[in-house]
Amino acid sequence: MRLEDLLADPARRRPLVMGVVNVTPDSFSDGGRHDTTEAAVAAGLRLAAEGADVLDIGGESTRPGADPVSEQQELDRVLPVIEGLARRTDRPLSVDTLKPAVARAAVAAGATLWNDVAALGGDNGPETAAALGCTVILMHMQGEPRSMQAAPRYADVVAEVEAFLLARAETALAAGVRRDRIWLDPGIGFGKTLAHNLALLAALPRLTAHGFPVLLAASRKRFIAALDPAAPGPNHRLGGSLATALWGASHGCRMVRCHDVAETVQALTVWAAVAEAAP
Repeated sequence: MRLEDLLADPARRRPLVMGVVNVTPDSFSDGGRHDTTEAAVAAGLRLAAEGADVLDIGGESTRPGADPVSEQQELDRVLPVIEGLARRTDRPLSVDTLKPAVARAAVAAGATLWNDVAALGGDNGPETAAALGCTVILMHMQGEPRSMQAAPRYADVVAEVEAFLLARAETALAAGVRRDRIWLDPGIGFGKTLAHNLALLAALPRLTAHGFPVLLAASRKRFIAALDPAAPGPNHRLGGSLATALWGASHGCRMVRCHDVAETVQALTVWAAVAEAAP
């Protein structure tokens, strides 16, 4: 099943839900929980059963301060999981990587989406995406994971993120990526302060107005704890994660990326029913 088919379903009332499957020892929320192929495949199947429309498999943490991993290490982590899930579910599979070579191998293994925090900024990224024919998610990040939260600065965060994403989309189009396979992600928490994140969330209608579908990925992120100091750990941020998912749904986002799939699906289902019943 392709992402475009899910979006085209006339019965769909809520945004798509992308479930996170991190095959890493150091991701900020669930690092180490799915560090074997069997555990990661089981986690993906569980998220699918909870209602995830898409499964996003990542083998390199991009949390603030994270160190990069080698291409081979990332391949060793994600390929068996993608292959295992491709055999056991019809959910579209996404690979969360900034390396074009990993994206190529992942698509060969069964992935149909490339979720790239570098917005195809790797060597021959746009050309690779065009050749693969996969859906691409272009995310904004200021700097790189190891240092992005050191001192992020913008003259106008909304204008700068918007301009960057549209420029990357144009680059992808020029390389031959189909327009209907380009998604944008403002990169909440990636080189942004609390004020920057809130400004981008408030400006979602401006970003969705360009016609590219928008993914919102704010689940369990640190800015929630900045607003609620009583919830310092990632596992205590469900309320804030649901609030951002509902905000995104109300302002045009076509998909939300989350850790708490069952709760997010339920929240969006109720939101959609109320919205449909409204006069």
